[in-house]
Amino acid sequence: MEAKFQIFVILLAVLAGTALLARRVNVAPAILLLLAGTALAFVPGMPSLELPPELVLLVVLPPLIYSASVAMSWREFKFNLRPIILLSVGCVIFTAFAVAAATHYLIGLPWSIGFLLGAIVAPPDVVAPLAIARKLGLPRRILVVLEGEGLANDATALILYRFAVVAISTGAFSLPKAAGTFAAIIVGELLFGAAVGWLSLRMRHHARDPQVEITLSLITPYVAYWVPEHLGGSGVIATVACGLYMSWNGPLLISSATRLQGIFFWDLVIYLIEGLLFLLTGFQMRSLFEKSKAFPLDDILIATALVTAMIIVARFAWVYPATYLPRILSKRLRERDPSPPWQWTFVTSFTGVRGAVSLAAALALPYALPTGEDFPYRDLILFVAFGVIFITLVGLGLGLPLVVRWLGLAQAGRAEHLAEHESELAARREALAAALKSLDAITDDRELSDEVVKLLRARHEIRANQLPASLDPDAREISAEGTELTRELIAAERKFIHILLHDGKITDETRRRIERDLDLEEASLANREYRKGPL
Repeated sequence: MEAKFQIFVILLAVLAGTALLARRVNVAPAILLLLAGTALAFVPGMPSLELPPELVLLVVLPPLIYSASVAMSWREFKFNLRPIILLSVGCVIFTAFAVAAATHYLIGLPWSIGFLLGAIVAPPDVVAPLAIARKLGLPRRILVVLEGEGLANDATALILYRFAVVAISTGAFSLPKAAGTFAAIIVGELLFGAAVGWLSLRMRHHARDPQVEITLSLITPYVAYWVPEHLGGSGVIATVACGLYMSWNGPLLISSATRLQGIFFWDLVIYLIEGLLFLLTGFQMRSLFEKSKAFPLDDILIATALVTAMIIVARFAWVYPATYLPRILSKRLRERDPSPPWQWTFVTSFTGVRGAVSLAAALALPYALPTGEDFPYRDLILFVAFGVIFITLVGLGLGLPLVVRWLGLAQAGRAEHLAEHESELAARREALAAALKSLDAITDDRELSDEVVKLLRARHEIRANQLPASLDPDAREISAEGTELTRELIAAERKFIHILLHDGKITDETRRRIERDLDLEEASLANREYRKGPL
């Protein structure tokens, strides 16, 4: 137990150090974490760490999916539902069949094994590419489509995966029955996920205690995921539906104290989960290397290169027709949603990084068939899955910034970012105007003292004056200067409070209450900063 805890502390230290290095060299942390995990696995004396598939599929995946779903805008998800479904369902199925055909005709794998391998490597990861894409400042719609795809494609892939495993184990497969089961799983999980979200939100609203509410929020994704998964579904669709329900209905029912504490809690949880997941994925290289000694190296390299090339080509072959063909066939769609620039389509096609879910699915393969025979090609599937993850994460991950610069998408993203902040400023001003109108109505209806009214109006004027007049360079420079000076004043106030504490003029409890107000004000400053946009 002590040794395991020591390894855990080492992993946390590597996680923090790698994150600092990634910021310094301007590389996505996921790439460096995978490389660090791979290098750490071969350090002399380091014990071999296996990544239990149930850890990813049952413990890690639910909070990742739920957190991303809650952060997703339901309005934007609904508007982009067509391209999201085309990618998360259509592209995954197309890729699985493409991999099956390529491995069958070119290296002689049975159709069932090829389809199983295709289902494992078909779904792109949601974590790493989005972290890279957001940092590059891509247009918002590309990010929404990629995030929506990443939320739902695991469900399609895991359902196909289970169909393939059953077909290989029993030797029987019925396409009509599989299609009916697929549709029933989707409908059932959508309804169940929304029901879990409704129940969780009501329980949290009645709890009115931040600690209890955050605990319930942590339980929610597991309830939404585990029940459908236990009944033979994927659990992913139910978790996505639950998260989207919470995203749309939660803001007016969740208290401010819960929201503030919950943001910090979930940010830390997701940061640790994602980082440790990529580290542990890299650790699998050691056990795979040891197993590869009993396997022809040429077969591994050829199969990995073929499957990697196939999933990249298949994504391009699907995304372009799926983007432009519906608009060619439908005038109504063409008028409502014109075709995006070809650069958008290209970068969407290029962003096909595979992640730990593919490796977990490969690791979850049974060792033997019901007849007692070894599961066919199990080791080869494991090698290929890890190879595809490694090549796409490092290769496509490092290549994405170059592609974005070549396509000139960063400039479009900055312009969109600036327009978004302009609309944010307008919304803040309109909200302040609505609050002032409400204050006037309250003043007319109630007998309020002049002191109270003056205090409320002064608060309103202070908040209004904190907003820059516009986002032109001069106004933004003045706003930035005022923000920096405010930080200096807060620091001076904080230092003086500590002097009072040391002199015994206030208690620690008093100091904590004052510091909390100062911390919230400083966090509010960071939230109101207007930058030029992602670089």
